[in-house]
Amino acid sequence: MPQTMNHWSRLLLLAEILRAYVRTRRLARHADIRDALRDIRARRPKAAAGSMPRSSDEARASAIRLGAAVDRTLRLLPTDSRCLSQSLVLSALLAARGIPSTVAIGARSGPEFVAHAWVEHEGWPLLPSRGFERARLVDI
Repeated sequence: MPQTMNHWSRLLLLAEILRAYVRTRRLARHADIRDALRDIRARRPKAAAGSMPRSSDEARASAIRLGAAVDRTLRLLPTDSRCLSQSLVLSALLAARGIPSTVAIGARSGPEFVAHAWVEHEGWPLLPSRGFERARLVDI
């Protein structure tokens, strides 16, 4: 994905995010989260909305930009923008580009139960982890 995107590239990425959103919502409704992620990641890598990264640094930069794009897009549109939905969509976009990722789910049982999901690439959080780094329970 280039550093600066032109109007058409942004529209293509928006369409890709929305397609991934619809697909991941359907999968998450009918499958266990691990099965849904396996299906999401099983798609063959392709050059979607830009070329596939050639180096680890390019992959990290692309992953960070995609995380920001997913966060911005799903928060602004009338969609389910909760952390798990964002994580599934971002995982789909990363898998399409051949960029490995981990969906992390953390929970705290303090005065009230709180859970959060986010995506990491090589240990870097790509979506806000909201202080759950040390409370991680499951990596999927």
